[in-house]
Amino acid sequence: MATQITYRRVYEETSPKEGQRVLVDRVWPRGIRKEDAHLDEWLRDVAPSTELRRWYAHDPGRFPEFRRRYRAELRDAGHRQAAEHLRDLAAHDGLTLLTATKDVDHSQAAVLAEWLSGKG
Repeated sequence: MATQITYRRVYEETSPKEGQRVLVDRVWPRGIRKEDAHLDEWLRDVAPSTELRRWYAHDPGRFPEFRRRYRAELRDAGHRQAAEHLRDLAAHDGLTLLTATKDVDHSQAAVLAEWLSGKG
């Protein structure tokens, strides 16, 4: 049975069915205290580079190119160890990738979920 990998906003209510909850943003979400986030981990090193994040600027028209560039970053040395850590977490338990982004379907969390599930 495949492990379930989901993604959602860090601001949403938690659920006991989420498995490991990992924040995958490079920057801490505004307006939420660390003790209120109910995270298992904050994995900054798997987030897109600052340059890529700024270029993308959450413009849905740039999402296909963002997805391509971000997948390439996931293979580089700076991201590889963090990405493998997520793969290990996903192999042992359910995994929920968290982001502060309003449009989660056009976020790095969506790309990561797809990539970790082997669909990317």
